Amino acid sequence: MKQIQSTSTEVAEFLRQVAKTPAASVPRGRLIFALDATASRQPTWDRACWLQADMFAAAAELDGLALQLVWYRGYGEFRIEPWVTDSTELQRRMTSVQCQGGLTQIGQVLEHAVRETRQHRVNALVLVGDCLEEAVDPLCHQAGQLGLLGVPAFVFQEGQDSNAAQGFREIARLTRGAYCAFDAGSAKQLRDLLSAVAVYAAGGRLALTEFGRRRGGLIQQLTRQL
Repeated sequence: MKQIQSTSTEVAEFLRQVAKTPAASVPRGRLIFALDATASRQPTWDRACWLQADMFAAAAELDGLALQLVWYRGYGEFRIEPWVTDSTELQRRMTSVQCQGGLTQIGQVLEHAVRETRQHRVNALVLVGDCLEEAVDPLCHQAGQLGLLGVPAFVFQEGQDSNAAQGFREIARLTRGAYCAFDAGSAKQLRDLLSAVAVYAAGGRLALTEFGRRRGGLIQQLTRQL
């Protein structure tokens, strides 16, 4: 099977796409953060929750990001949490979720993002998952609708499922977002990339440039391309 783990070139391309994404002009950024909580993610779930919470904490320093946690698991269970602006509250909500066996519900995620955006502007959608068990064509239609509304989807894939990679890349492309794969050995990479998207959603390109100056590493690669 073809290796899907992101190379340094793919990471740089992901960051370049983040920089190219048009920034919204609303006073406070709004980011929908969707998690796959099905059983296949259980082995790495606890670590992933803390990394994902770190992403929001980095953006919270700007005092400019509201985040809504969405997750799915089990037999058709799909949860939409309230919008929060406090990193401690977000971390509490994330770490209280436990994985259960079930099929993916990415269509539900995209449908919710479209519906939410039509009510009030959303700056970006982040989706973290490891597999895709739905028909790709309907998902592409929903992603296209989200793209027309100007909401980029930043899709992070855990693991190396080739079918999921193909579908995730299409969702990112149709929304003018970006795709990146990660694995158990790339915790810092995931933290940095999630932080980059969150900071972008909260403060646009200028905030991302300043964040890159302070953090260096992968984020610094982005600032050099601006």
